[in-house]
Amino acid sequence: MKIFKPLMLFAVLICGNSYAQRMNIKTTAYPQTKKGEVTDTYFDTSVPDPYRWLEDDRSEDTKAWVTEQNKVTQAYLSQIPYRNTIRQRLEKLWNYERYSAPFKEGSYTYFYKNDGLQSQSVLYRQAEGGQPEIFLDPNKFSKDGTTSLSGISFSKDGSLAAYQTSAGGSDWSNAVVMRATDRSIIGDTLKDIKFSGLAWKGNEGFYYSTYEKPKEGSLLSGMTQYHKLFYHKLGTPQSEDKLIFGGEQTPRRYIGAYLTEDERYLVITAANSTTGNELYFQDLSKPDSKITNIVDNMDNVHTIIANVGSKLYIHTNLYAPTYRLVVTDAADPQPRNWKNLIAKTENVLEVSTAGGKLFAHYLKDATTFVQQYDMNGKLEHAVALPSVGTASGFSAKQEDKDIYYTFTSYTYPSTIFKYDIATGRSEVYKRSGVKFDPSLYESKQVFYKSKDGTRVPMIITYKKGTVLNEHNPTLLYAYGGFGVSLTPAFSTSNIILLEQGGIYAVANLRGGGEYGETWHKAGTKLRKQNVFDDFIAAAEYLIKSKYTSKEFLAIAGGSNGGLLVGATITQRPDLCQVAFPAVGVMDMLRYNKFTAGAGWAYDYGTAEDSEGMFKYLYRYSPYHALKPASYPATMVTTADHDDRVVPAHSFKFAARLQECQKGPAPTLIRIETNAGHGAGRSTAQIIGQETDKWAFMFVNMGVDYK
Repeated sequence: MKIFKPLMLFAVLICGNSYAQRMNIKTTAYPQTKKGEVTDTYFDTSVPDPYRWLEDDRSEDTKAWVTEQNKVTQAYLSQIPYRNTIRQRLEKLWNYERYSAPFKEGSYTYFYKNDGLQSQSVLYRQAEGGQPEIFLDPNKFSKDGTTSLSGISFSKDGSLAAYQTSAGGSDWSNAVVMRATDRSIIGDTLKDIKFSGLAWKGNEGFYYSTYEKPKEGSLLSGMTQYHKLFYHKLGTPQSEDKLIFGGEQTPRRYIGAYLTEDERYLVITAANSTTGNELYFQDLSKPDSKITNIVDNMDNVHTIIANVGSKLYIHTNLYAPTYRLVVTDAADPQPRNWKNLIAKTENVLEVSTAGGKLFAHYLKDATTFVQQYDMNGKLEHAVALPSVGTASGFSAKQEDKDIYYTFTSYTYPSTIFKYDIATGRSEVYKRSGVKFDPSLYESKQVFYKSKDGTRVPMIITYKKGTVLNEHNPTLLYAYGGFGVSLTPAFSTSNIILLEQGGIYAVANLRGGGEYGETWHKAGTKLRKQNVFDDFIAAAEYLIKSKYTSKEFLAIAGGSNGGLLVGATITQRPDLCQVAFPAVGVMDMLRYNKFTAGAGWAYDYGTAEDSEGMFKYLYRYSPYHALKPASYPATMVTTADHDDRVVPAHSFKFAARLQECQKGPAPTLIRIETNAGHGAGRSTAQIIGQETDKWAFMFVNMGVDYK
């Protein structure tokens, strides 16, 4: 790699839009962005990286650039006449009590509740026959409401709890131990935990995983790539915590651990990427028992979901791309001894346990149905759901007689149901308080053909009676990666679009998990272009079917979906009017060098793998693929505390997009301060971002929001 001293080049571009001009939106000058002479060489190919300096998010130059970019963005948004009207409408829509499904710990039932506009939801508890009381209020963790409760774990008897706090949306968290009975802190506070749950072993201590935190400095200052599993004994300093797994002996990027409900077995999952894992267990009922390997490769996904004595129940996609449930004995648990309990089908299977029963969650064309089995695999009930959508939950302790689950869809606000395990009957426990009338709207699932003829599902939601006249403001959303399935879910923010006669469309692209591992792999590495083709075909379907037109179409996606949007507008800048790439992976040649990026190589491959892989990544990498062209109105969004997909991706992409924009549409970047990749954002931050999204979209479509 050759690095030269920066050459100070400046570009001042004027952005505007004919629709925005009609609404008297003034033109905006972009900040001056210097360019450096930095060049990397991959397989004899020289790749310039003029905005490399923006990777140092802690430098004074980068901080100044961020400040100036936000000034330009806010100056543009502040001119939109109905921006405050949208904000007020969102605040009104959001201002209702929101609850989570209850869960039981010890003699209490716990649940989360937000009064409406509280920054963070509050954890309550209620004794049988008693009144709810506040157990933990994250709104008191920080003055600005941006420190969140990122997780909590109770000891088996419910007398102790360890909860995790995250500041500013960071993936790093601290764990605080408390006596649940009187909510007193008992002195054990663990620092710098990342990508970890907390697994109690009796009342003595708990297991957790973490990395060595990098020294103070840039988010890009090398983080130890390997996870370590520790055991913390209560009353001892964190420095004395015992290393259980990982480290030099078994270096792995991701290590998870949990105990079976009877606390007999410690289960360990270990992986070097976000797909596939090794599986281990340790019999804690036997003193000094060794950690035993069950699966010694990372080609498939395996989880022990339960045990009955020494019988282990394993959820796996080994020889079953859509998953199956097998049983084996801990005495010899190798795959050769696995026996099917719930066999694979054409539908993707997930399994949970509650009340001594198995609950099979099936995914059929991106929507769910649920069946109840006994522990021997006998079908007992098919759960009657209120309509087509997404059911989640069905997890509880073995002694529980009833459980709670949540059902939702694009037109069905999240509703909590109580389910009687013995009878298989559901009843409404808590309805959503959002002011929305589902009877006025409808969702329709369609199947369209991608470039290579693959049949791809998409769900389209709109107000009943909508005329397909090509003028409907439409937002197309997708993800397409890491085996993640997009299933129907209600969004309070989307009411803004639907009330305006707009259309919300979600495409289930290859790379996701909607049809199992085969569907996932069809959108990875040298097949990643399939994902972009699927997305482009979804947009073309909406236009051809007259749901909308290019002039009234916006595309959106976050994280891997941000990459999707970035790649789409570089390949088809004529496809849409507005684009929202959020917290995206934009530099595909260097993503694996930043924080957790190395673990994404299963999906993406890396520029170091081979010349063929490098050329493939270089061709579609959004940052590198930008060329002088007329791009859609684009608002890149990221956050200064995002330590998963570091903001450097968005900084570099936005700088180059502003340089390459030859059309009249604005190309802005909105950088949230004191926020991370997404989780833990305050209600005010969420409303602020959604306000700006809709205002930017409508003004650049020429839609007069009313």
